[in-house]
Amino acid sequence: MEIQKNILLSPFTTFHIGGPADYFVKVDTTDELIEAVLWARAKNTPFFILGSGANILVGDKGFRGLVIKNEANAISITGNHVTAESGTVMGDVIDQTAALGLSGLEHFAGIPSTVGGALWQNLHFLSPDRTKTVYIEEVLLRAEILSEEGERKEVGKEYFHFGYDYSMLHQRKDVVLSATFALSSKDVEEINVVIESNLSWRAEKHPEGAVWKSAGSVFKKIEGRGAGRLIQEVELKGHTIGGAQISEKHANFIVNNGTATAKDVKNLIELVQAKVKEQLNLEMIPEISLVGEF
Repeated sequence: MEIQKNILLSPFTTFHIGGPADYFVKVDTTDELIEAVLWARAKNTPFFILGSGANILVGDKGFRGLVIKNEANAISITGNHVTAESGTVMGDVIDQTAALGLSGLEHFAGIPSTVGGALWQNLHFLSPDRTKTVYIEEVLLRAEILSEEGERKEVGKEYFHFGYDYSMLHQRKDVVLSATFALSSKDVEEINVVIESNLSWRAEKHPEGAVWKSAGSVFKKIEGRGAGRLIQEVELKGHTIGGAQISEKHANFIVNNGTATAKDVKNLIELVQAKVKEQLNLEMIPEISLVGEF
C-alpha cells in the first residue's frame, strides 16, 4: 500500500473540481481497502472512500486526511447470485449479469456509481414504464462490511435501513467491502431492451456530457415534485456563477463549463435554496455530498 501526499482530487471526480488530499492511496483489493481504513483509524486520521467520483463536490481546499480511491473490483457469479467488491463500477456488474440473462440491475444502466456508492445512497432509477422508482435495495441480498468498531462481518439488507437517497452508512462509519445481489432469470434481449431504453432516456433528458462535467442530480425531489421544475419555476434555469451553470437542458444539474470552482457550485446551490425558500416556501435538500474544505 503506497500512501501519497498532496494529491489533487479534481481528476478523480466527475465534476473535475476539488483541491488536494493530505494523503491519498489507491487500493485494488478488499484486503488493501481494509488496510487503508485501519491505517487511518489507527492514526485518528479522517478518511474518505472515493469510488467513481460522481454525486460529490470536493472543496477547493481539498481534504484534510486520507482519501482512499477504491478500485477493488472482483466479481463472482453463482447461479442467480452475483457478488461484487465495493469498488466495482455498476456498469461492469450490469454488463456481466445481463450477458448471462440475469435481471435486476439493468435498471441502473448509465449511472456512474460503484457498488459501495450504490449502497451508500440506495441507488435508484425509474422503472421501465416510468411509473415508479426502482431501488438497489430491492435486489440486495447481503453485504460484507468493516464496521466502525473494526469487525469484518456479513449483514442483511435490513441493516442499512434504506430510504430515498439514504442508508445507515450516512450515520455510521461502516465501510462496505462487497455486496451480493439476488437476480432473476430473463431473456437477454429483454434485459438489453431495458438497458438501451434507460441509456436513451438519460441521453435525452440529461445535459450533454453530464457524466464528465457534473455530479448528477443536485437536489432531491420534494413530495414527488421534481427539483428541476422547481428551479425552473424560480427562473434560475441557465443561471451562471463563475464557471458553473445551472443546466439549460435540465435545471437539476449544475455543470462545470471548464473553469468552475467548488465555491462557484456551492454558491449556485445556496442561491437555489434561497430562491425556492423565498418564493415557494420549500426546503431544497442537496442529493450530492459536500466533501472536504471549501
